[in-house]
Amino acid sequence: MATLKQLRQRIRSAKSIQQITRAMKLVAAARLLKAQERATKARPYAEGMRTLMANLATMGDMPDHPLLQRRDVARYILVPMTAERGLCGSFNTNLIRKAHDFIRSRPETAEIVSVGKKGQQYFQKRGFPVLHHLSLPTAGPTIEHARELTNFLVDRFVSRETDAVFLAFSRFHSAIRQTPEVVQLLPIEPPEAEDVGGEGFNRAYTFEPEPTELLAQLLPRYALTVVFQALLESNASEHGARMTAMTSATDNAGEMIRMLTLQANRQRQASITKEILEIVAGAEALKG
Repeated sequence: MATLKQLRQRIRSAKSIQQITRAMKLVAAARLLKAQERATKARPYAEGMRTLMANLATMGDMPDHPLLQRRDVARYILVPMTAERGLCGSFNTNLIRKAHDFIRSRPETAEIVSVGKKGQQYFQKRGFPVLHHLSLPTAGPTIEHARELTNFLVDRFVSRETDAVFLAFSRFHSAIRQTPEVVQLLPIEPPEAEDVGGEGFNRAYTFEPEPTELLAQLLPRYALTVVFQALLESNASEHGARMTAMTSATDNAGEMIRMLTLQANRQRQASITKEILEIVAGAEALKG
């Protein structure tokens, strides 16, 4: 049984941890607001790009373009988007599990392009070749980070050093719900009409310039949009998971402090009662 001194030391330690987790929760909450706003504001543009691609696809056979070329897959690149740090609940674990399950489900050779230190460390430790690594600042990803990553992936695909590219990221729904998923980036597959829909779809469009010229500009931008949206979704998911985890840790620390304080008070009361009984017993002995 712990002594009163040990209990008081544990209470001080728990209070110190609670201060840290509470501060981390507040920081994560502030960053979540900004990250969530960026992710949600970027969605209409990404959806507009999907609609445009789907409209082009309804014209018939898509013109030949390097980013549309399908070929037999011998090797592919997987891009797991994890966090730079831990203390964000199961965010990293769930994403890495999703990515690893995807690798196990495919017989082809997998190569890794990592975003975030946690994913890089995991796959390097297990012997997967990490071709490129992207570290993101605390403030979150920018379009330049997305462009750097997209250019690397497109160059590998166009040069036939890889046959397909997949992104593994967590889609943000709320602070307590993030869904890890894997989507294909290259070769680009235009969305189906039923996957896009919405008002204005399937109208008769006249494209200027010709579709071939339009695609030469549109496809690289579409790939950039998909990558940037995935980075934004992942960033918002990370901060949401961290805020939730730190909220839970703060509450748990508070409960531990309450239980330890109760235990310490009982032990102190028992010690005082014992001393009183000893004094009374001594006084009775002197009287006798």
